[in-house]
Amino acid sequence: MAVEAIEAAQVGRPAPDFELKDQHGTPVRLADHRGRKVVLVFYPLAFSRVCHGELSAIRDEFVPSAPDDVQVLAVSVDSMFGQRAWSDQEGFAFPMLADFWPHGEVARAYGVFDEEKGVALRGTFIIDGGGVVRWKVVNEIGSARDVEEYRKALARL
Repeated sequence: MAVEAIEAAQVGRPAPDFELKDQHGTPVRLADHRGRKVVLVFYPLAFSRVCHGELSAIRDEFVPSAPDDVQVLAVSVDSMFGQRAWSDQEGFAFPMLADFWPHGEVARAYGVFDEEKGVALRGTFIIDGGGVVRWKVVNEIGSARDVEEYRKALARL
């Protein structure tokens, strides 16, 4: 079930820039991906059932068929070490970014942080090569997203 995010990241507006460490400790900035389309996927927690299903679908169904100019960035409030353990276990080769400290700062900037639970909602933002949000969907924590919707949204760009 989709829910409304706050005004932070809106379609047609510049995406909030950020820098987070990936599962290998490498800093990743959104701005470093200018010229490419970014599928920015926020998820609540590593090692959880629904998150596992979604990221496995991204790994197995979306990434192999995505155009070369598309980069997936997955973000949760887990630590870099938790992200590394999960990506190693599951073979997630795309960057998994730790929005660990300040806790949930990037999720807040995108309007997808659940203050009560302390985790991100299931928000996905497609950002064009110029850094503008072109599509978004925000689901409640227990509601999985469909990667086919990502393909459809990218095809419209």
